[in-house]
Amino acid sequence: MAGPDYLKKFSPRPSWIRKKLGYPALFMGATIAKIKVTGRWHLPKKGPYIVAANHFSYIDPFFFKYAIRKPINFLGASDQTIEWYFMWAPLLYGFIPIDRTNLAPSTIKKAKKALKNSEILGIFPEGTSTSDSLRKAKNGAVFLSTVEKAPIVPMAIYGAETAWDDLFRFVRPRVKINIGRPFGPFDISGNKRKKADQIETIGQELICRIGALLSEDKHGVCKGDSRISGFQKENGFNPQVVRAR
Repeated sequence: MAGPDYLKKFSPRPSWIRKKLGYPALFMGATIAKIKVTGRWHLPKKGPYIVAANHFSYIDPFFFKYAIRKPINFLGASDQTIEWYFMWAPLLYGFIPIDRTNLAPSTIKKAKKALKNSEILGIFPEGTSTSDSLRKAKNGAVFLSTVEKAPIVPMAIYGAETAWDDLFRFVRPRVKINIGRPFGPFDISGNKRKKADQIETIGQELICRIGALLSEDKHGVCKGDSRISGFQKENGFNPQVVRAR
């Protein structure tokens, strides 16, 4: 088990290592699961940009990497403990540690540096704990987008939440990944309070854009939001319900 004192020392591995690790991710994804990715045409040709996805399963980063197929700088919580059987991924790939209770300047510095270098940031805006439907977005993704003028690409991953159970039943899990149209970056202005309000408003839009990539029963905090149908039209497709069984 790895705790905060150990996790906060992590950094993303060099870009060439993260690129090489994409090949085994593609191979494993093709053999252990039935994965369908829709909307990859929305991904910008080059960085910088931020990919923001829902977080329904602890193995979401693997499918995140499978979908994007480029080196990613993941932001991951360091104020937690990780069981030994999950540590292989952070050790191989690395990540930018973030303390959710006390945001360190080093976290912002590393994330901004990645975007300045025209790289890709991978963020789960709801936080690291998992849920079976969407929750309110934290401010990190929108803040970094506005500061570094990087667009945000919404993405939805579902089906992974039953992957372990399926594998133990010798059934290949069915995972669907939908990628939406990029939006932003936005210019924010005003005093501290006004900027905070604008970031929160954009965060609400981000969650709705992710919701537009999920079936209605997963919409959570954005359930019934009238903007979802419009976002689906922008994306050019409607998500299909993925059956876990």
